[in-house]
Amino acid sequence: MARPTTSAPSQRMLSVGEKVRHALTEFFQRGEILDPLLEKAMVSVSEVRMSPDLKIATAFVTVLGQDDTEPFVAALNKNARFIRGRVSPALKQMKYMPEFRFRTDTSFDNFARIDALLKSPEVQRDLDHGDDDGAADAMPAHGTNGEKN
Repeated sequence: MARPTTSAPSQRMLSVGEKVRHALTEFFQRGEILDPLLEKAMVSVSEVRMSPDLKIATAFVTVLGQDDTEPFVAALNKNARFIRGRVSPALKQMKYMPEFRFRTDTSFDNFARIDALLKSPEVQRDLDHGDDDGAADAMPAHGTNGEKN
């Protein structure tokens, strides 16, 4: 019987991804990387997605205080083998040490865009208009239940 293919990550992929994220975070906190661009950078790992065979770890990173993270991501990818060697003791329970790939985390940009849309005047106008109609329909006026005053 063939196993159905889904795009959702398995529980094992999620669990291993979280362990790799913790190991990478600890590595970046120790400041062991010798790249001049990365020495002073505060790198934050927001998510690690594992490939189905657990041999590739794609880490989504942000560099705190930097608008353009591409040079930092390029430096991380250049030093991926060094990082892999330094992180491997923390992941020694894994059968295979994953290859690291670093990508810019754009989820915060998406959150900011959605937040800006929700705060736009057009949406606020619709929300305010919706509150007025809903309040009038929800509560009956006094004396409308057939009671005599």
